[in-house]
Amino acid sequence: MKTSPHRPTKALINLGAIRYNIQQMGAHIPQETIKWAVVKANAYGHGAVAVATAIQNDVDGFCVSNVDEALELRQAGITKKILILGVSEVESVSLAQEFDITLTVAGLEWVEGLLASHSNLSGLTVHLKIDSGMGRIGFRDAQEAQEAQVLLQEHGAYVEGVFTHFATADEQYEAYFDQQLKCFKAILADFKDLPELIHASNSATTLWHAETIFNAVRMGDAMYGLNPSGRVLELPYDLKPALSLESAIVHVKTLPAGACVGYGATYETGSEQVIATLPIGYADGWTRDMQNFSVLVDGQLCPIVGRVSMDQITIRLPHIYPLGTKVTLIGSNGDKEITTTEVATYRRTINYEVVCLLSDRIPREYY
Repeated sequence: MKTSPHRPTKALINLGAIRYNIQQMGAHIPQETIKWAVVKANAYGHGAVAVATAIQNDVDGFCVSNVDEALELRQAGITKKILILGVSEVESVSLAQEFDITLTVAGLEWVEGLLASHSNLSGLTVHLKIDSGMGRIGFRDAQEAQEAQVLLQEHGAYVEGVFTHFATADEQYEAYFDQQLKCFKAILADFKDLPELIHASNSATTLWHAETIFNAVRMGDAMYGLNPSGRVLELPYDLKPALSLESAIVHVKTLPAGACVGYGATYETGSEQVIATLPIGYADGWTRDMQNFSVLVDGQLCPIVGRVSMDQITIRLPHIYPLGTKVTLIGSNGDKEITTTEVATYRRTINYEVVCLLSDRIPREYY
C-alpha cells in the first residue's frame, strides 16, 4: 500500500521511548543476559528499519518472523544477529547462509527435507524450538530435538540456541505457565550437548517472571511501551508508549436535527450538531468497530459518529474548529490521553493487534 504523506494522518514514533524501555527492562534482569529486540511485523507497526537502526547499539540481536523481514534489515545495513522465529522454507536456507540469518528449526521432518537438498550447511546457524505447551511449532521431546541437533551438526550447521514460548505468561494465574516451564526444563535436562543460548522469556516473562530467565530474552510488546497483559497485570516498572496516532480536521459542517451520517445511515443527529471529517479509515487500520469510540480534539473527547469508512471517519464536535485542527486518536492531547490498550479494549482485542494493523498508508515520523 502506498504511503500517503500528503494528508495529515500520521503515526509519531518516539525512538527515545523505545531505548528507554530497553534500558528499563535491562535494569531488572541479570546484567549478562542477552537481549533480542523483536522487530517482526514492521516492529509491531512502528517501522522495523527505523527502530532497528536506532536501537542496534542497545541490543545484542533482532528477532523477526520470516526471511524477507530479515533481508530487509540486512539490506538496510543492520549487522547484528537476526533470528527468524517462524518456520522458513527449505529453499530459503541458502539466503540464510549468505546473509548470516539464524533460522528456527521446529521439527525433524523439516531437517530431513533440508538434508535431502542441502549436503553442506556450513555457515548456517540455527536455534531449536521446543513446544512446551503452546501447541504451535516445535519439538515435543528431547530425543527428536537432539536427533535434529546431531544431523545438523554433522552437515556443518551451528546449533547456537534452544528456546520455547509461553502461552500464559501475561495472565494472572500461573499454573499453566509453571507447567510449561517444568516441561521446558525437563527437556533441557535431557540434552547431552546443550546449545549456548537458552531463551524462554518474551516481554511478559521478562516483566513478571524474571526469576525464570535463562541467558537471553526476547523483548517485544513491552519494548514499545505497551503492557502485554492489557489491563490484567500492572507493569512492575515504568514504560513509555512509543507510538501516537494523529490526524486533522479536513472538513466541518453544521447539520440540522434529523440528519443522517455515514453508510447505512446508522447515526442521526438528535439536535443541530457540528460534524467534522478526518482522513483515516479502515484501510489505515482504524477498523469499522471503532464507531462510537472517541478521539481527542483540543483536549476534549469527541465521539466517532456514523460508520467508519475505508478512508474517512466523522466525529461530533462541541463547536466549530478550523480546518487543520489536530486530532489525536492514540496519545495525549491537552490533559487527556487515549492509550493503545483503551483502543484494544474497545475492540475486544489486544494492543499488539491495534498497532500491527496500522497500515503502510500511514507515514511514520520519528523523533
